[in-house]
Amino acid sequence: MTAPQPPRTAMPATLAGAAGLLALEAAGLTALTAYLIVLDVTADKQSVTVAIALTAFAALGAAALGLLARALARRSGRARGPAVVVQLFLMATGGFLIQTGPAWLGMVLLILAAAVIVLIVLPPSTRALGLD
Repeated sequence: MTAPQPPRTAMPATLAGAAGLLALEAAGLTALTAYLIVLDVTADKQSVTVAIALTAFAALGAAALGLLARALARRSGRARGPAVVVQLFLMATGGFLIQTGPAWLGMVLLILAAAVIVLIVLPPSTRALGLD
């Protein structure tokens, strides 16, 4: 037996914003994947295996983010949990970058992840996903 579907009304701005930010993250990871492909082509022979594995992992991540954005846009309640988990990983990456890498990028990732989480769990999004 399936759960009752919420009535179809206009998508709330909170859910549209969360789906849009996830799509933006997917586009950013797609651009990173393209950059990694360029690096793979020009890499020396010793590091090709690791480079290809990293590129494949980035491509899978971009695909997963794109699918999550699409599922949220279609109001699938099942997408909310995985989307929040991905954002928690993004927050961990942002915290790491603040400590070791470019701090500005870490701050951008932390703010982006927090924004997506807040938008997903706000009551209008919860109602639209049929999770209330």
